[in-house]
Amino acid sequence: MTPPDPQNAPLPAAAPAEGEVHPLRAALWMTGSIASFTAMAVATRQIKGLHDTFEIMTVRSAIGFVLVLAIAGTMGRLHEVRANRLAGHLARNTVHFAGQNLWLLALTLIPLAQVFAIEFTSPIWVLILSPFFLGERITRARVFAALLGFAGILIVARPDFSAIELGVLAAAGSAISFALTNIATKALTRAESIVSILFWLTLMQFFMGAILAGYDGAVSWPTAQTLPWLVLIGCAGLLAHLCLTSALRLAPASFVMPIDFARLPLIALIGALFYNEPIDLLVILGAVLIVAGNLYNIRSEARNRAKLPHRVTVTSS
Repeated sequence: MTPPDPQNAPLPAAAPAEGEVHPLRAALWMTGSIASFTAMAVATRQIKGLHDTFEIMTVRSAIGFVLVLAIAGTMGRLHEVRANRLAGHLARNTVHFAGQNLWLLALTLIPLAQVFAIEFTSPIWVLILSPFFLGERITRARVFAALLGFAGILIVARPDFSAIELGVLAAAGSAISFALTNIATKALTRAESIVSILFWLTLMQFFMGAILAGYDGAVSWPTAQTLPWLVLIGCAGLLAHLCLTSALRLAPASFVMPIDFARLPLIALIGALFYNEPIDLLVILGAVLIVAGNLYNIRSEARNRAKLPHRVTVTSS
């Protein structure tokens, strides 16, 4: 589900077989994911106004590409990189690139808690869009979950339709982009490995970021002040999804994903302590509805899987 994405790297994770669930280990991995996503948000806020989002994405993708090559090479898995689905990779990475830039932009314009709360609507958008792209059926549980999510986002954003705030639009756009990315990832993972997807993700987005960063002829190169934060963004982005993937392999999504929602109160506290952002009770209330919608859908899907014990379900976040 998050920002994520990347914030939204592919995270295939079938529910573990009975007897193979390790909740404590999964929870420990999730603390790493929460810390990494939070670090990305803080690092982005620290270089606000010093680099545009395209420059941030260029450096982040470059670091991610080097890490993918190093890790996959060490594991002997570089042979999994294939080039027979480049059109699918390009479509997925273009949408994901747009979502990442919108998420980074939102972090600099509106309170951190508001960005994270709106980001959590991404799974709701997956529910709405998956019937059109993946042929999945619409159920009453999914409709109810979507309605709860939309009620939550209206409370969080409180849009003034005569002058909707740019930061809110950017956050909402990133959530929709991440949903489309998840759908495209689910389609790709039917035939592509994680290594191949991450390879093309980082490589393609490096060139996208570099081209757009230099389009206006004014490039702000990393400095001694900003380079550590840029490196943190690049490393934390990959680490966040590694942790989340590992957690989902150790425990069901119904256990793992509620832990991820702890990002919201944590980022709200950081915003209050370090950026003088008031803790908005309406944002918390709206987030509760969004989380409730997500949890309701997760538990509904878990019950459906229980009725089909031989079916293996793969989800992506």
